[in-house]
Amino acid sequence: MQQGGAPAGGGERPSLEARITAAKADVARRLRYVRHHHPDGPFTLAGLAERAGVSKRTLSQAESADGSNLTLETLLKVSDSLGIPRPAYFLDEQVFRQVNGELAGGGPASGAPPARVDQLSRMLSDILDTAARARCALQDLPADGNAAGDGA
Repeated sequence: MQQGGAPAGGGERPSLEARITAAKADVARRLRYVRHHHPDGPFTLAGLAERAGVSKRTLSQAESADGSNLTLETLLKVSDSLGIPRPAYFLDEQVFRQVNGELAGGGPASGAPPARVDQLSRMLSDILDTAARARCALQDLPADGNAAGDGA
């Protein structure tokens, strides 16, 4: 960044008003998306408002083209009511995509659980193979338990 907060390279940073307008539009878009695509939905405005313990008017204003100044309390109520543990869902595109993947697939979108399941599956197969070899080796031992060469 250059002095004065302008980005390096001569580009101009959008005005605060433009960033606020864009953030409101993003919140509105994400709120509409989750209302229509949540696994427990789709929800009407009234249904989500009731579920979250907020007014229908508040949600309607939040989804409007102009957006509204939602309080953190409202965002937290909505995200909590939908089982979204990260309220950044409404503000951060990466979190928005990740959480949508989790909601759609029942697990983190990163692919970590399937990898862990595959790893555990291989470990269990190895354990079973080792147990089978040990069982065969034990079956080859003399039945009376005396080792060869025990000339008593």
